[in-house]
Amino acid sequence: MTTTHAHPLQDAQFIRAVADRGIAPRFRLTAPLNQPRSEIRRAVLTATAHGVYEAFIDGAPVSQSVLNPGWTAYEWRLAYQTYDISELVTGGHGDLVLELVLGNGWYRGDLGFASAEANYGDEICVAATVEVSFGDGTSQQLSTSAGWEAETTGIIGNSLYDGEIIDARDRPRPLQVEVVDVDRSTLVAQSTPDIVRNEVVAPAKIWSSPSGRTLVDFGQNLVGWVRFHVTGPRGHEIRIRHAEVLEDGELGTRPLRGAAATDVFVLSGDADRFEPTLTFHGFRYIEVDGWPGELSLDDLEAVVVHSEMRRTGYFSCSEPLVDQLVKNSVWGQKGNFLSVPTDCPQRDERLGWTGDLAAYAASAAFQFDIADFLDGWLRDLRVETENAPGGFVPLIVPDVLKYANFPDGFSLPWHRATAVWGDAAVWVPQALWQAYGDVARLADYYPGMVLHLESIEQDISPRGVWELGQQLGDWLDPDAPPDDPGAAKADPAVVATACLYRSASFIAEAARILGKTDDAARWDGLAARTRSAFVSQYVDEAGRITSDCVTVYALAIAFGVLDGDHRRRAGTRLADLVRKARYRVTTGFAGTPFVTWALSETGHIDDAYRLLLERECPSWLYPVTMGATTIWERWDSMLPDGSINAGEMTSFNHYALGAVADWIYQVVGGIRPAAPGYSKVRIHPQPGPGITWADTSYDSVHGPIRSSWRLDDGEFQLEVDLPVNVPAVIVLPDGRELDVIGGEHRFTAVVADERA
Repeated sequence: MTTTHAHPLQDAQFIRAVADRGIAPRFRLTAPLNQPRSEIRRAVLTATAHGVYEAFIDGAPVSQSVLNPGWTAYEWRLAYQTYDISELVTGGHGDLVLELVLGNGWYRGDLGFASAEANYGDEICVAATVEVSFGDGTSQQLSTSAGWEAETTGIIGNSLYDGEIIDARDRPRPLQVEVVDVDRSTLVAQSTPDIVRNEVVAPAKIWSSPSGRTLVDFGQNLVGWVRFHVTGPRGHEIRIRHAEVLEDGELGTRPLRGAAATDVFVLSGDADRFEPTLTFHGFRYIEVDGWPGELSLDDLEAVVVHSEMRRTGYFSCSEPLVDQLVKNSVWGQKGNFLSVPTDCPQRDERLGWTGDLAAYAASAAFQFDIADFLDGWLRDLRVETENAPGGFVPLIVPDVLKYANFPDGFSLPWHRATAVWGDAAVWVPQALWQAYGDVARLADYYPGMVLHLESIEQDISPRGVWELGQQLGDWLDPDAPPDDPGAAKADPAVVATACLYRSASFIAEAARILGKTDDAARWDGLAARTRSAFVSQYVDEAGRITSDCVTVYALAIAFGVLDGDHRRRAGTRLADLVRKARYRVTTGFAGTPFVTWALSETGHIDDAYRLLLERECPSWLYPVTMGATTIWERWDSMLPDGSINAGEMTSFNHYALGAVADWIYQVVGGIRPAAPGYSKVRIHPQPGPGITWADTSYDSVHGPIRSSWRLDDGEFQLEVDLPVNVPAVIVLPDGRELDVIGGEHRFTAVVADERA
């Protein structure tokens, strides 16, 4: 008789093992099947955990995914995974053996910085059900319960920040199993991509440091872990410590702050294989202590781990440093798109900072298909906002820091709306709308946008500008002191008010798309009032904007706050400031994604190129000249003498400042959406000094798009490939605009000699 269950985990109990915090227990059920395995038609495993789990059938992993169930806003959304295990089950004999290994993961990860030790709970637990369907229409269900066995594994320490300790000598000892009460209303089917091993990187170099330490360079700053086979004396320890950079010839561990980032392996005396899959590290270099014998390049490999994403965007050009900059952006996204979009993957943080993604979402959507990945994160953002005091968007999503034990004197603007960071509720859906044109998902995100705009209204002053509350402003302005990253040149109220205009304008557009006429009028009114107040309060008679720095002009222009003469004057002043700074970058998180856009959109394309191509610090290419293989958190995370920035906060894999990639793809490369989802395309490359050719491609939801241009003795040559039946407008440097549809097209135009 077939039993129908209302929920795939309805009959599964959440179980825990009574064990020390670092131990990863193994739960096991050995069960006879009702019929021979040859009679099985289908078998499905559904599982989830408070913590992270790995599932095995007859000793074989049920999936290539790792760190399940990932990180969500666990209080309201706990994702469960479903796997077809038919081949595993039918391939075996006799009793079915189901095993679950449970680690701390994010749920009990002691997360946060400054020893915050933020956790969702003190106990980790797991639930699973196997549903076996036989050929005669009957079924059998095997679910977690107090009757399962539990035992220790060789994993005696597991922490995302500190690493994993694996003792291959382990002799399992039994553990007591207890049932845990979990709110089942939080269970949701996983809709986001799995976290998987994506590629393997071999070591590039092994050598001894000045202090005699064995160091290994993998040639690429990456996220994941090191795995290896080894044979050595029983009880012998190998310690592997991870870091992104070297300093004075040794592993540069100071930027890790409180994260030990160290894996320890105790040998069994036989041939061992080690892979620490209950943690992850951000690293290019490792320090290996205790390797038996001489370590060779063939002994180790680095496993790159991130959420599964299909690569969609590619770029190359005549300037190798720009090519490397784009590669750094791609690798930064891979390293930080691991379950949630994080700020950095290596130190005692690795949190879903909303401001970083608000800045970077458009670049991210060009480089990879992130529709499903960010859909899950935006659902977490909405539920966190709904449950936050005052309905504000938290600075991080998921917001584990609400459980933090911060030291005295440390605080963040928790209970007020924050520009850029909170604007992720609007700007991320805006980037996804432009990339994918999905109306249903735009409708899903709309309530979260409304919550954000409504939370701002209390902080709009009688002058009509967003100047109340607390702001992070143009975070990490390069002129700010290392120990005060919020001390920016840009007035935070000017930044916030410009951001409010952008957000109000897009939510009005979204309301119109969704047929919400009254809402559209409401948000159009807010946008109009904000724009008027910005001009009256912050723009003087000469067209100068309060605080008169690059960021305020870039935002006012790029967000469309200004028009007519105000816009023209702002563009001129912006270009003047960029030139006076000798094309060094003078912007932080708020201004950096938009300064090149503001220059090119106001007729200063040559200045935009010179800003992009500058090599002296601070600049986008300075880190590249210093050997960077990912985007740095600070323009000067490493100083020219090879020393690490003295600030307590510096990361070498932090994608936010790589948001210029969006401008590179759309302006240098020339591929832009003329309609949401690229249902219509605008091919508008704008050549400038220092780059003589560029080749860009994007695999859109309608098919692949390619723009390839070259300058040759003043002649501009453009090749365009479009998906079948997709219309495009081609804009050439001589001002001509041509309408085409689908297929391959070739164009030429005469360009002034100084552009070559």
